[in-house]
Amino acid sequence: MEVEKYIASGILELYVAGLLTEEENLEVHENATQHIEIKEEILAIEAAIRELTQAVAPIYQKRKGFDDIKVRIGERKESKVIQLPKEKKSNLSTYIGWAAAVIFGAGLGWFYVQNDQLKSEIEIVNEQNEVLEQQIFEARGSLTNTEELLSSLRDKDVSVISLGGQEVSPDSYAKVYWNKEQKKVLIDAQGLPEPPDGMVYQVWSLKMDPLTPTSMGLLEDFASDDNKVFTLNNPNESEAFGITLEPDGGSEGPTMEQLYTLGAVSSS
Repeated sequence: MEVEKYIASGILELYVAGLLTEEENLEVHENATQHIEIKEEILAIEAAIRELTQAVAPIYQKRKGFDDIKVRIGERKESKVIQLPKEKKSNLSTYIGWAAAVIFGAGLGWFYVQNDQLKSEIEIVNEQNEVLEQQIFEARGSLTNTEELLSSLRDKDVSVISLGGQEVSPDSYAKVYWNKEQKKVLIDAQGLPEPPDGMVYQVWSLKMDPLTPTSMGLLEDFASDDNKVFTLNNPNESEAFGITLEPDGGSEGPTMEQLYTLGAVSSS
């Protein structure tokens, strides 16, 4: 049970005002027994209402109460001129004062609850607006990146090499968009499965005779990249491209048992 939220809910003010059901009263009583903070809050509310009552009740009523105490301890004899109707009227004023204080306290508690709820709703709306603004910003950025990507792929100097799945993962595939003039490649790795923890895909430029692999780089942050398109430098005279699964940080040479895709430049 979150005591602070329970206290802030306003139910304790309603409990003191006597506006709860019998079942709710029992629940508040049990919670006050189990949590000293709730009990102290109830006592504080009751004390506040007593102060309000004293402020609302007529001043002469206080004087009358003091005179009654004097009579009871023998310091003053009760005056015969005090009439019963006036006493009843005075008691009625007291009851009205108590009732007004209780209603005021309950209303004050309700106001605080509503105010807290309004603040919470405003905070939620502000958070939603921030999220929406961020989504719009990201969408605009994504559109810009997409346009740049399409422009790169449509360049007349770009060669497209398809990489097919190998024994370790026959269903895998990838594409290499190689711009020889700019000495760059775009790797479309959408067809590769997400690498396990502690592993990373590494891209190789291959010379076939003799077989000479040269690392072009890693496909880092693979899981968090939505487009699965990676840009790498390739100053090599590549005859083929391959992608292997290597430990984090990459390897000096390809692990052929973990060769996921392979494709020759001449076959594109």
